[in-house]
Amino acid sequence: MQEYKRIDISKDQIVPIAERMRKENRYLVMIHAFINTEGQMDISWDYAVNPAVESYHVVGETTVPSIGEIYDVAAIWPERELNELFNIQFEGLDTSKRLFLPEDMLETQGRGQIMVTPLSELVEKNRKEAEQ
Repeated sequence: MQEYKRIDISKDQIVPIAERMRKENRYLVMIHAFINTEGQMDISWDYAVNPAVESYHVVGETTVPSIGEIYDVAAIWPERELNELFNIQFEGLDTSKRLFLPEDMLETQGRGQIMVTPLSELVEKNRKEAEQ
């Protein structure tokens, strides 16, 4: 069974940790985010450090550095997802194109609206656009 280790860090430690993990040939498992019980953003970078997953958490920040140059698509994809869903800004990340939200959604409804927009509305909007 794999062990899980939570390690709280500051945002200044994100890049040095990613560089160390990459140098040690550790896999970036995932980048996650959620709003904790205190209403603060909790962002985590999970690395495979056998036999454990080390999960480095930054709490209370909405702007953090990107590790895309270190981990390429393994970091870029979840960073772009979190940018769209939670409006987390990853410094240095190209967010000029959408991953899955409609192109005009952010301009008309604000950022991170997927959390409060019913899926049925998004499906209907995409269906109508496809018919045009």
